[in-house]
Amino acid sequence: MNDYLHDEEEFTSRKIDWGLWKKIFSFMRPLRKYVILAISCMAVLALTDVIYPYISRFAIDDIITPNIENGTADLSKLTVFIGLYVIFMIVQATMVFLFIRFAGKIQTELAYNIRESAFNHLQELPFSYYDRTRVGWIMARMTSDSRNLSELLSWGLIDITWGLFLMAILVIFMFAINPILALVTLAVVPFMTLVSIYFRKHILKAYRSIRKVNSKITGAYNEGITGALTTKTLVLEESNFQDFDDLTSNMKNQSIRAAMIQGLYFPSMLFLITIGIALVYIVGGNYVLANIGFSVGTLYLFTNYVWQFFEPVNNVAMIYANFQQAQASAERIVSLIEVEADITDRPDVIEKYGTLFDYKLENFEDIKGAVEFENVSFKYQVGEQVLTDFNLKVEAGQSIALVGHTGAGKTTIVNLICRFYEPTQGRILVDGSDYKNRSMSWLHSNLGYVLQDPHLFSGSVMENIRYGKLSATDEEVIAAAKAVEAHEFIMKFEKGYDTECGEGGSRLSVGQKQLVSFARAILADPKILILDEATSSVDTETEKAIQVAINKLLEGRTSFIVAHRLSTIVHSDRILVLENGKVIEEGTHKQLIQKKGSYYKLYTNQYSEEMLELSLR
Repeated sequence: MNDYLHDEEEFTSRKIDWGLWKKIFSFMRPLRKYVILAISCMAVLALTDVIYPYISRFAIDDIITPNIENGTADLSKLTVFIGLYVIFMIVQATMVFLFIRFAGKIQTELAYNIRESAFNHLQELPFSYYDRTRVGWIMARMTSDSRNLSELLSWGLIDITWGLFLMAILVIFMFAINPILALVTLAVVPFMTLVSIYFRKHILKAYRSIRKVNSKITGAYNEGITGALTTKTLVLEESNFQDFDDLTSNMKNQSIRAAMIQGLYFPSMLFLITIGIALVYIVGGNYVLANIGFSVGTLYLFTNYVWQFFEPVNNVAMIYANFQQAQASAERIVSLIEVEADITDRPDVIEKYGTLFDYKLENFEDIKGAVEFENVSFKYQVGEQVLTDFNLKVEAGQSIALVGHTGAGKTTIVNLICRFYEPTQGRILVDGSDYKNRSMSWLHSNLGYVLQDPHLFSGSVMENIRYGKLSATDEEVIAAAKAVEAHEFIMKFEKGYDTECGEGGSRLSVGQKQLVSFARAILADPKILILDEATSSVDTETEKAIQVAINKLLEGRTSFIVAHRLSTIVHSDRILVLENGKVIEEGTHKQLIQKKGSYYKLYTNQYSEEMLELSLR
């Protein structure tokens, strides 16, 4: 199966893919007002950065220099200087405040838009996607990658706008002041570009390696937390710690190497900038000494512009490299959002029944519950053929039990009924019509599925039962709990139905979680009920308590019971014994016992084991 799992190696593009970034930029369309406002603020800020040195030149040439030359203390123009400086500071402070506000708004909303789109698409993807995709990979996309992109597109994109505006204005002003000095300044830029390209290539490679390790660490976190019980029972703490320590040590070494390369890059750029400044001082200083109309204030103004010019050059190069680094995040986010679901409704079906997030309930037909497999074959993406030309006809209201050894195809059959997967050949009919002719929403709204290991959401017991029918009243929830004998143990909790279940139902026992899931199924009132070894995780006493409720629940409904304990299916209308995806025996419990075939052996062996277990207590 690992051959089908997403891996960081899939995303190693070295060039900027503008088609990819266009897709990412589309998430900013609802925020274009804030983008325009933020860019406008940065444009004004860039203009004020250019104007500020003129205020300083005014102070040098019109206030300080005349007083030094004349030996006087004429401060008549000082008020003008102070006024200009105050106005400048107010404008700059206002622009910075507005820029931070708008950029922060963009960052927050953009991360929300990306995560919302990704999560919505995850709801539409079938089980097969989760079969071949690591949870850690998905979590990294929803957290670190979406955060990286939102930060880059909010602050980085606006910073690069400021840099380009500032560079353009500065070049115009520098050529206007002195074309020769302007050319001297620009002569350093090609060398800075070459150094930037060289270092950024290695920095990009280093950070790609870091991200690969980081994704593995995220997956290790997930497995370590979700598998904590297994780790402790198998005493794997030391082994797990060593594996995790290897990953984190690798990331530490990779990070140090990247930091060293980055540490060399900035001094190299600063060295080139210093050379540019020195050249300007040499040429400009000679102009001042030669007294050819080039004042000290103008030299200060120009050198200030040179410092300002090289800063955005460096920033633009850095942000461009950040786009290269973040492209892997963009590729992974887009791959998640654009991955096509293996199972989808046809356009004409969507037109009639609506989408997963927009039902057209008025077009949902009533369902009786008849199910038929017609020459169905099925194979998972990874693994052997499970079903071949499988046929089964179930009348509405019948109770069908599926038994057999592990791998016989029991769970595959019920997953196909639920359309979690679709047949690779053949078709499945519900009420005489191919279930592909109706929407998955229509089918799932009429299904009840109780798992061997039920999943409870974080929230109260009341909320978890109500998931079966979100519009249910408290009285209906309590009635459902009473029907499965859950009311009694729930009321023993200090907060009753308001008791928090914990993550995954961690605060409830296995049997209690199963009873809550049964109550949830009863509340949904499904026409087709799936019980996937639903009583195998509960003790014998609890099983007896819910068996009565199960029998009531099965009345008038089509049900498929994947049985572990054969004692729970003795009253089923039909029992199918499966082996390698084929029905080798079929009949009622009594009929199969009389045949003394495979079912007889399974039942008597299990019965003997249960009797032995009881005698040893």
